[in-house]
Amino acid sequence: MAQMSKIRQLSITVAALFATGEAFTTQRTARARPSYSFPHHFVTCSDEIPINLDRAIKAPPIPNFSPCGPSLCSVETLDAEIDTFADPNDKRYSASDWLHNMKNFHNSSILRDIKNPVSWITAWSTLVSFVYKLLHMTGHGDLGSRMCLGSTPHSLISSSIGLLLVFRTNSAYQKFREGRKTWEKLSNTCRDITRMISVYEQNVGTARKHRIQRLLAAFPYLLHHHIQPRCLDHSQCEELRGSPHALVLHEPYTIRNTHSKPSKARECWVDKRSLPWCLLPDSVLDKCAHSHNRPLWISDRLSLEFTEITYTENFTSRERLELLKHANKLSECIGNCERIHQTAVPLNYARHALRSLTLWSFTLPFGIVDKLGLLTGPVVGVVAWLMFGVYQIGHTIEDPFQGSLRLTDMCNSIYRDVMYGDRTQAGMRRESAFRKDGERERDWESVGDAFGLGWTMQAQKNMEVYNDKLVLASTEPFGQLQ
Repeated sequence: MAQMSKIRQLSITVAALFATGEAFTTQRTARARPSYSFPHHFVTCSDEIPINLDRAIKAPPIPNFSPCGPSLCSVETLDAEIDTFADPNDKRYSASDWLHNMKNFHNSSILRDIKNPVSWITAWSTLVSFVYKLLHMTGHGDLGSRMCLGSTPHSLISSSIGLLLVFRTNSAYQKFREGRKTWEKLSNTCRDITRMISVYEQNVGTARKHRIQRLLAAFPYLLHHHIQPRCLDHSQCEELRGSPHALVLHEPYTIRNTHSKPSKARECWVDKRSLPWCLLPDSVLDKCAHSHNRPLWISDRLSLEFTEITYTENFTSRERLELLKHANKLSECIGNCERIHQTAVPLNYARHALRSLTLWSFTLPFGIVDKLGLLTGPVVGVVAWLMFGVYQIGHTIEDPFQGSLRLTDMCNSIYRDVMYGDRTQAGMRRESAFRKDGERERDWESVGDAFGLGWTMQAQKNMEVYNDKLVLASTEPFGQLQ
């Protein structure tokens, strides 16, 4: 009777564990994600079914700027609001931050993504351990011994599993680095163009310079929208319906494979009063909105602006070709982003790696249950968290434009560096480099060198002695020089 009661209790416990695991996997996380001004899915304002893409869920949205009136937003207002989103998150975690990371363990995005397989593997391992314990309690120890595979099979396969995970993670990280380098090239190219048009402002013309600056400022936002579309939700669409601030973008057709029928063009609604749409006049915005590749349209329009600059004594074909080369670099950035975004890990490799990891994890409790007993479930759960976490990290950074890279911060940084000449006060931060107002030549002559001796041999000798003392005898006071 005592054994029957124990068996009944174990059966009830196993059933409760399975019910808890199932509820845990189907339940949504109670902690809400940060509130964003834009939705996490692509929507239309018609009666069609919204298109929902998984990869767009983790991507940070474009900031929603406050309306600026019926006309285009003033750039001074945008400059005041954009500083809120300007600084990127450059937090680096060191070993001293271990306590902070453990306290925020439940907020881990990787844990939320892999909670389904980890919970099922943990429940399965717990069930195996209870069955093994139950067989030994009922006198069927020989059947329990047959369940044990030993640690040898998993030890032999673990090296192959590790190679699969390492290769996937490394290849994904290479794409992450390449994506970051592409946006670095984009930022440098925009800065170089603004520098050239500022230096040759008398030849380019003030009006043309401002047009080029606005096109350059809109380019990164349009490239961001091209690889990571952001549209208004249904409630925002209803508010803008019939107003002059609504802009409908007709996205290109999406074809899944050669046998499927092309779907209808997606209607993406945006607000003209927000970036980057408020940077362009309506006549230009209508043409750009009807283009399927809007950043490429901006690059083409920049090339047209460069070719319309008249030749002068200072501005010749050499300067024009240099500007056209920069426009070609912008087109290269578009191609690089499209290649990274559209090229995924080969399907066969991804499926084989995930299947191998799943089979290895589900059979792991049979190799350690004889040694760990009822601790098999928690131990296998931790191992599954580690292994599936590495796999999920590779999947997350495989497309860096879906949340790994902070594209909004990069767009805002380019905006600030490019639009300096189109603003009044804050714009002079960089514009002052191209203006010599209030400067005199003798001001530079009044500035001496560090030793006040001029650029003589004695000054060079003293500088070498100073450097030697600084490096070799840094404990001595800096003033004790021979």
